[in-house]
Amino acid sequence: MSMTRATKVLVVDDEQAIAVTLAAILEGAGYQTATAFSGLQAIETAAKFRPNFLLSDIRMPGMNGVEAAIQILGFLPECSVLLISGYVADDVLAAARTRGFDFEVCSKPMPPPLLLGKIAEIVSRSH
Repeated sequence: MSMTRATKVLVVDDEQAIAVTLAAILEGAGYQTATAFSGLQAIETAAKFRPNFLLSDIRMPGMNGVEAAIQILGFLPECSVLLISGYVADDVLAAARTRGFDFEVCSKPMPPPLLLGKIAEIVSRSH
């Protein structure tokens, strides 16, 4: 069983086309995926899908990706997190750091090979 096969990635983006495209790229690389289109939906999906990896946009209407990640880590502490953002989100990340969460962030759009490389790197570190 390859490492990617065992890795379940929850992809979260309020732009559905982006979430679905990212999930398709990950599926193509051998990951199991689920998608969610809001912070709240991400938490509900994570509770059922139980991902080992969360790939989430930061800026979303309602609950942002940082808050969703913190909630998900509350019941899936082993879950790795990579946040993506088209905007500078220093404020949200700084607030998370004060709560003890130092999340890695990549800017989007991110070329698929770079994204896959980043995820593989984080997955290998967490094993």
